[in-house]
Amino acid sequence: MSSILEVLPTRTSGAAENMATDFLLLQRYPRADVARFRHYGWRQPAFTFGYAQKFSFVRTQWPADGHFDVCRRATGGGVVDHRDDWTYALVIPRGHRLEDLRATQSYREIHEALAEALRVQGVIAVTKQAHDPAEEPAGVCFLRAEIYDVVHESTGEKIAGAAQKRNKHGLLFQGSIWRPACGAVIDWDRFHEDFVAQIAAALGGETVATPWPEFGDDELGALAEHYSSPEWNEFR
Repeated sequence: MSSILEVLPTRTSGAAENMATDFLLLQRYPRADVARFRHYGWRQPAFTFGYAQKFSFVRTQWPADGHFDVCRRATGGGVVDHRDDWTYALVIPRGHRLEDLRATQSYREIHEALAEALRVQGVIAVTKQAHDPAEEPAGVCFLRAEIYDVVHESTGEKIAGAAQKRNKHGLLFQGSIWRPACGAVIDWDRFHEDFVAQIAAALGGETVATPWPEFGDDELGALAEHYSSPEWNEFR
């Protein structure tokens, strides 16, 4: 299935609102032939963590001092430090080829698109091709690279990771690029353009700049309140 990739305007929000927005884009926004991409920023320093992680563990990974947002994601993965990252979300509708792939393969294709966009800017970025069965998941996103993460070919340092959620509506892919690991000066506006073009090519379609959808009255606010609650963040 070919697909249009709608590219939404960049927004800056708090952690709970960012996570709520990504989830609503999956729940309320899907159309069969349309994928959607957004890059976003953080209103203040923030950390997010995976749906299945224990709160008692993740709270040990935050700085002991300072003020920052914290939010549990609807996707999996580990603790992500967003203080110097480039964050994005991609929603792929149900039934699309990339949505139908096994999680490791959709992860690989999107990260290969990302690595190619970084190589345009001189970053020696590749996807990690081997999995060490002796290694347990680190629990912290940029501590160690997993298979098909984006790494720097020379240093082996992890550049980009992501987490996924599938449901009856499609696939939500939330990704983060750790800027310091790139080892080069990046034109992030150019990277944005190149990355979405690479994703569109993988989807077999083209990019279309698109305004924000209209969510239901107070829907985003209510969900953001839920994502900021102790009941959500500390339930494990």
